[in-house]
Amino acid sequence: MQTRGRFITFEGIDGSGKTTQMRILAERLRREGREVLEAVEPGGTEVGSQIRRILLDSANQDLRPTAELLLYFASRAQNVEQCILPALSQGKIVLCDRFTDSTLAYQGYGRGLGEETVLTLDRIACQGLAPDLTVLVDVDVDTGLARARVRNTGTAGSETRMDDQSLDFHRKVREAYLDLARKHAGRFRIIDGRGTPETVAARVWESVATHV
Repeated sequence: MQTRGRFITFEGIDGSGKTTQMRILAERLRREGREVLEAVEPGGTEVGSQIRRILLDSANQDLRPTAELLLYFASRAQNVEQCILPALSQGKIVLCDRFTDSTLAYQGYGRGLGEETVLTLDRIACQGLAPDLTVLVDVDVDTGLARARVRNTGTAGSETRMDDQSLDFHRKVREAYLDLARKHAGRFRIIDGRGTPETVAARVWESVATHV
């Protein structure tokens, strides 16, 4: 009988380096002969990519918090059913760049919509799926936003709507992440995101090696 794969999510504020760290881990696991699916939220599917463009387009500053929340879960529901659950059923390791913890931090706390509202939608959209392990790449807000600005300079497109939120908003999000990590200490691994990508990657591997 096929053993269910492992579901590992990467979380962090904008500019934390989580996307880079997920890619480094995926490459390492593939070199070791493991089958890996890299997923991203929002996005990950053709439908999800269209929703992502709405959510992250800097022109859509008027998008209301409840509409924003529902769009995130619409993308996630498509990704879970179309890509993530099938890959797990095939025994693959699924690495996901953001999942419901992001929504709890950004919309539940940052937007003030509340944890219960987010978790109610999670039960509908994610069909009971929860991460086996969550890697929280943590940096201070000033460092994260500075990195995000550098990343966005000269890049095509306009996926900066969330980066453009107030400093207070981003501070709330970071505090929410740290609070989630304390509440779910068995699942979360907090990784110091300071240093070179290679230095941070060594910290990530030390935390996840026994889980893959």
